[in-house]
Amino acid sequence: MALRSTVFKANVAVADIDHGYYADHALTLARHPSETDERMMIRLAALALNAHKLQTLCNGDGTLAFGAGLSAPDDPDLYLRDFTERTRLWVEVGQSEDKALARACGKADEVVIYPYGPAAEVWWRGIEGRVVRLANLQVWRIPTSAAQALAALAQRSMQLQATVQEGQLLLGDGARSVEVELQRWK
Repeated sequence: MALRSTVFKANVAVADIDHGYYADHALTLARHPSETDERMMIRLAALALNAHKLQTLCNGDGTLAFGAGLSAPDDPDLYLRDFTERTRLWVEVGQSEDKALARACGKADEVVIYPYGPAAEVWWRGIEGRVVRLANLQVWRIPTSAAQALAALAQRSMQLQATVQEGQLLLGDGARSVEVELQRWK
C-alpha cells in the first residue's frame, strides 16, 4: 500500500514592501511522503517571495498555485498562470538537472529555482556552465541555516506572516521568525 501525502494548511499574510503587494493567501500543501518539512517550507517561502507577480504579471487575474510536487517531476513546484492558461512563472525547489530547467524555460516566461542544503554549491558549480544561456532563468540560493530554521516553523495548521523587504524574506508564526537572506547566483 502506497503512503499518502500529508496535508498541511497555511494562512499566509504577505506584505511585499518592495512591490507594494499586500494579500492573505489560504493555502493547502500536500507533502509527499518523501518530502521533508524543510523542502515544503521552502516551497511556501517561494510562494511568499513571488506572490506579488499575481499583480505585476497578471494584473490580479491569474492563478498562483503549488504543482503536484515530487509525485510529478515534470511539473513545477509552484506556478503562476494567467487567465489564458499561459505559464508566466515556473518555480523549482532544490537542485534540478539542466535539461529539466531548459524544458521549463521553454514552457514558461520566467523560471526561478531555489537551491538549498549543503550540496547546493557543488550542484551549482556542476550546472552553471550549462544553464548560463537560459535568459529567463533565475537562481536564488537559500542558505542552509535559513532552510533548517524554516523547517522548524512547519505545523499541520499554520498562521504565518511573510514580509519581503529589500529582496529578503522574514517569515514568522507570531512566536518565532526566520530571516531568509537570498543569494542570487544567476
